[in-house]
Amino acid sequence: MSSTGEIITLRDGRRAMVHRLGAEAGRRVVVFCHPAPGAGAFDPDPAATRAAGVTLLALDRPGYGRSDPATGWADVPSAADDLAELLDQRGLGPVPVVGWSAGGRVALALAARRPELVRRLAVLATPAPDEEVPWVDPGQREQLAALRGQPVEQVRDRLDAELAGLVPADPQDPQALRTLLGAGPADEAALATPGAARQFADLLATAFAQGARGLVDEIAGYVLRPWGFTPDQVRAATLLLYGADDALAGPEHGRWWRDALPDARLEVVPDAGHLLVVPSWARVLDYLVGPPTRATSAREAVAYILRAP
Repeated sequence: MSSTGEIITLRDGRRAMVHRLGAEAGRRVVVFCHPAPGAGAFDPDPAATRAAGVTLLALDRPGYGRSDPATGWADVPSAADDLAELLDQRGLGPVPVVGWSAGGRVALALAARRPELVRRLAVLATPAPDEEVPWVDPGQREQLAALRGQPVEQVRDRLDAELAGLVPADPQDPQALRTLLGAGPADEAALATPGAARQFADLLATAFAQGARGLVDEIAGYVLRPWGFTPDQVRAATLLLYGADDALAGPEHGRWWRDALPDARLEVVPDAGHLLVVPSWARVLDYLVGPPTRATSAREAVAYILRAP
């Protein structure tokens, strides 16, 4: 797998890290929205990406990786607008977009706010709004509710103190992987996929390169701020993929999104948990861009087919 990175400057002066992964000369660009915590230098299944002739384009959201932290709120609409600005700068669109976990909210917001930029959409293991399908720990919900209406600086200081302990001393620690990425017993097969555990560890290491700032701001942004869109504004055809055994965002979340979105299809992946992005990646690419291109080698095409669920 090839990977390149570039720092761009957004119109408000912030610098943001852009990643290109996958096929070196891929003309099939897919935008990837990473989880929280997370970063853009993550390819769920490099062999499937390469076989599909896809170039992944991903942006580190504020405070993650090498992207400048937000000065104000780092919320869902601002994250979507940053992606839209990237696509505008590159003259891209409409393109397929995929979001995993918290990244699904950003992908949906982009499709709603700039529908001309999104051709198709895939959303994996993204929680529904907590008020619709409760999933936030009740104690945490009360703590966050107490911060509602406070200035962003006060919210950030409070959450910084509470979440600093989440920064893993060793991102390779299996417990850190499970705790921070929402993995459960159903994800053991995904973690055992060759190269996957290292990829997840690198994802966490990059996510916390600036400490907990990125995660702090995203938690504040998606809990205390409006998401900047309503589901009925998402017009792109959407594939919803949810793990049958995902303890964090299971099929009930997928059913809520399916019923709320105008054009959505839900697929529940048997025996999968929150890390279903790995075993389901070939399915995602097939939905977004179609089967492997003729230019792929026979070996890569066979690997793609064997990996497909």
